[in-house]
Order: sequence, then C-alpha cells, then structure tokens
Amino acid sequence: MDLKQLRTLLRVLEKRNVTEFEFEDEHVRIRLARGAGGARVVAYEERAEVAPAAPPPRAVASEAEGGTYVTSPFVGTFYRSPSPEAPPFVEVGSHIREGQALCIIEAMKLMNEIESDCGGIIDEILVENGKPVEFGQRLFRVKRG
Repeated sequence: MDLKQLRTLLRVLEKRNVTEFEFEDEHVRIRLARGAGGARVVAYEERAEVAPAAPPPRAVASEAEGGTYVTSPFVGTFYRSPSPEAPPFVEVGSHIREGQALCIIEAMKLMNEIESDCGGIIDEILVENGKPVEFGQRLFRVKRG
C-alpha cells in the first residue's frame, strides 16, 4: 500500500464518519483510528513474506531434583495474566495439564501465550510479574501428579 492509497482510504473513512478501521491480508496489516485530533495510523505493517501460522509457543519442561521446571522459550517480559485486570493464569497449587496456558511473554511487542508441555501441580512461580526473562530461564516448578 502506498501513501496515495492510504490518503484515499483516510478520506473515504472521514466522509463516512468511520472512527476505526482495520484491514489485514497476506501483504499488509493496517489499523486506523480517528478522534478529536483527526485521523492517525495506529498500526501499519508491511509483510514481505508470509510464514505459515505457527502453533503457540510451548514452554520447555526440564526434569530436575525437586520437580520439573518450565522454562521460557524466548527472551521477553513475563506476565502472569492476560491483562492487568484479569486473574493470573495459574497460582501455586494450581493443577495444570499439557497444553494449558501458564503465562504470557511479550516479545517484540507481541503477546505470546505460553503453554505447558507437561501436567502436574504448580509448586513455585519463579518470576515476578512484569519482569524480563531470558531464553531458557526457569518460570515455574511443577510437581508431577
């Protein structure tokens, strides 16, 4: 999408009094919002190449004395809940199953829901909410059972 097309789109939205517009295809993603200050592009991303949709990232469980550790699949910021107002995905003592969402790791402005690859009981949460994590860092200790 070039600048001329974007301007045309903004004029059409303004004439029709549309306050928000979002469009996505295999080449571009665009989100526009209009308010008291006029129209503005909220998000714009051009995609050079489309990769096939990847499954949600799974945390890697490693066996160790005292339980299994669920580790971070990449670098980012650790969040215990899907939003600040929502309850945490899990607490100490929560029974979890394989494939269950445990937390979110924000990486490169993307919120990645992290799923467990083991079942058991959350024995310990090793990272504080909102703190950065590294690849392979232990997030949770899980007791099998």
